[in-house]
Amino acid sequence: MKLETLVVSENQEVQNSIISKIRELINYKNLEPGDKLPSERMLSDKFEVSRSNVRDAIQKLEYYGLLKSIPQSGTFVANIGVIAMNGMIDDILRLEEPDFKSLVETRILLELKTVKLASLRRTDDDLKDMEDALSAYSKKVLNNQDAVQEDLLFHLAIARASKNSTMNTFMLTITPEIITNFAKYHVCDENQAFVGIQEHTDIYEAIKDRNPQLAREKMKIHFKALYQYCYNI
Repeated sequence: MKLETLVVSENQEVQNSIISKIRELINYKNLEPGDKLPSERMLSDKFEVSRSNVRDAIQKLEYYGLLKSIPQSGTFVANIGVIAMNGMIDDILRLEEPDFKSLVETRILLELKTVKLASLRRTDDDLKDMEDALSAYSKKVLNNQDAVQEDLLFHLAIARASKNSTMNTFMLTITPEIITNFAKYHVCDENQAFVGIQEHTDIYEAIKDRNPQLAREKMKIHFKALYQYCYNI
């Protein structure tokens, strides 16, 4: 775990260094929106880093809308002013890895909204996905097996049923980190896992009945123990 953490930290430092150098390049050359950046190979040679590291940095800047890559053409400065771009890059470089508490808070805020939307927008196929996830979760818990992944699959099914692609993407983004931290902090004891069967069932029934207020209330109840645990870490 310590070795993995070190590698992630080193990669983050390299990526941030490349992002800073790309910004310097844009400022130094007075590149305007729509201007083309040097190729990945040229940037790799100039910054003395691997092409994969350059690619990762470019993809991160693309994710935030600062660069735009066009197949067979290259990478271009996005349609954003230099002052705004410098400010956004400053924010990107200050980003920290989210701690467990932040991940839990984000998940709770998202799910209190997605469960209401799912109650209004769910389809029969969505209900089937939730049933399957709930069944898998219950089976593992009753067999005294770790059911963290099945638990989260149930919640991801709710996110899909909300028909909000952005919220669904956020859930998919933070889920792997949550799974890792659940194991690290031993969040759910055996009794809580058994309680979770009924809580999941209550949430499912509220969604099935298209009752958004009740679904939100049942989700709040479901998260109560997790929220309290999070603040006791």
